[in-house]
Amino acid sequence: MSAKRIVRRTLETRQTGKTNWQRVDALTDAEIERAVRKDPDAAPIVDREWFKTAKVVMPEAEPRKELLTLRVDRKVVDWFRAQGVRYQTRMNAVLRAYVEAHESKD
Repeated sequence: MSAKRIVRRTLETRQTGKTNWQRVDALTDAEIERAVRKDPDAAPIVDREWFKTAKVVMPEAEPRKELLTLRVDRKVVDWFRAQGVRYQTRMNAVLRAYVEAHESKD
């Protein structure tokens, strides 16, 4: 059992994210539009024809997860925890990607 203390949070004591909202609020519309034009993933969809053929694709339900005890190097756990909340979900995603990459080679 871990000697690390469990911290419970409420809405009043929740941790804030890393976004600098003052900086975001200070952006002008022109600066936002310029940033959007530079970002290929944020390209606006202006072609109405695209919407006529678009389909909603719901993500597949995640398979049921199994609770297990796993020994992982402290350095690995610390690194994933430092990435923020849901670190265990990210660890699972990395392991799943590894499995899928190796399944295709079999």
